Amino acid sequence: MTDRPQYGEYATPEEQRRLAGLPPVDAVTEAPIATAAPAASAAEAAPAQPAARPWDRIITIALLTYGVVNVFMTGMSYLDLPTMMNESMKILGIEGEFTNFAQGKVWGTVAAIVLVVGWVLTAWLSMRRLRSGKLTWWLPLAGAAATMLVASVCITIPMMNDPAFIAYLDGASGR
Repeated sequence: MTDRPQYGEYATPEEQRRLAGLPPVDAVTEAPIATAAPAASAAEAAPAQPAARPWDRIITIALLTYGVVNVFMTGMSYLDLPTMMNESMKILGIEGEFTNFAQGKVWGTVAAIVLVVGWVLTAWLSMRRLRSGKLTWWLPLAGAAATMLVASVCITIPMMNDPAFIAYLDGASGR
């Protein structure tokens, strides 16, 4: 073994940089050091910040509020479907009364449940999207359209099996 110093052992940082062909320490600007962290620990350390869209939040909450009022009012009328069908038949000018009470009660209850479940699902998805910062105003509209489509099918079933309505359709097709 030799007592000779190893490379850079006694050199100052400035001498080491000069001998390595690097610029002086004073000439180097501080740059942030980007370290690659595992995806799980990065997500735990700094959760994603939602984009600031106060108008989206206001519109979404307003639509959900309107939706819950609509679900309550419409759901209550669906629970008394025979009365609603009689009123609808009078408005359409259909003679006779709605007499398909058994199916009307069952399918009216199913339609009311569909409205509630559709609103709850829409509200849950909307809140998740709002928390993650995604654009959400369209979701209550799409949820309402999909829910009303399913509920409409539910109330159409007893209407299409009602003798007065069938007679009206037979008379309208024969004209």
